[in-house]
Amino acid sequence: MNCLVTGAAGFIGSHLCLKLLEAGNHVIGLDCFTDFYPRWIKEHNLGPLLKSKSFEFLAEDILETDLAKILGRTDAVFHLAAQAGVRTSWGEHFSVYTHNNILATQKLLEAAKASSLQKFIYASSSSVYGLTPTLPMSEMNLLRPISPYGVTKLAAEQLCFLYYKNYNIPAVSLRFFTVYGPGQRPDMAFHKFLKSIAENKFITIFGDGKQTRDFTYIDDVVTACEAALLHGKMGETYNVGGGHREKLQDIFPLLEEICQKKPKIHLAEEQKGDVLHTLADIEKAKKDLRYAPRALLREGLKKEWDWIRELYFS
Repeated sequence: MNCLVTGAAGFIGSHLCLKLLEAGNHVIGLDCFTDFYPRWIKEHNLGPLLKSKSFEFLAEDILETDLAKILGRTDAVFHLAAQAGVRTSWGEHFSVYTHNNILATQKLLEAAKASSLQKFIYASSSSVYGLTPTLPMSEMNLLRPISPYGVTKLAAEQLCFLYYKNYNIPAVSLRFFTVYGPGQRPDMAFHKFLKSIAENKFITIFGDGKQTRDFTYIDDVVTACEAALLHGKMGETYNVGGGHREKLQDIFPLLEEICQKKPKIHLAEEQKGDVLHTLADIEKAKKDLRYAPRALLREGLKKEWDWIRELYFS
């Protein structure tokens, strides 16, 4: 199968590309190297992919590339490209989010109208839930995002649905819950925590540490993407979570055990846009996608710790 992966140099995108290549697919990777975090980390992600003759990389912006030409030789799209980050999505930066999250998705869907795709898989986020009133978060819950980032991810979800409804684009949306593991973006919590521990620096916690998250290991997310390609129902949305949640303050004894260093904690004011609790209801994904998260948090964090040391200190 010929697959297009947008955001291919990113955390999830690079892992997905590698898995698709290992399964015998041809992969076109598209990434415009936004400056949200250092380019050298993305180039590090790309290293193993560029060794494959079945991988073709395009360093281009979705809004400026010839999508008709690309989609003309594509069977499936995995649309992971996006401007990430809840806390940086306010104020003047919002235009960057509308460009990369909403306009880019709309252009890709428009181009897909003239193609014969088997699947269009969109990477959404648990941020779309925001202040949803109940846990676990079900796909049927009221959606009340509380960050501009969450608003743009929900808008792109809605675009996928309306292009499915009006133009029969075979769109499937996956809502990812706090993905972690080797390759994690440097703005994300575990990456920052582990790097700070290695450097003997303070870890800043926004809030009292009692907030909870449904942490999802990268391999489980990639497996869900592959399952959506095979089994995802067009027009549907699925939660992709680890199936359990952890209190942030309970993570630090585990990090101390893994790193053999005691974390130094600094508490700071809660940040606007941050959700207090997340927990995915994954019953729909279990039923339709046959999704079953397998990773244990300790094992996943150990692998990320090993990667952090290799990335920065080898």
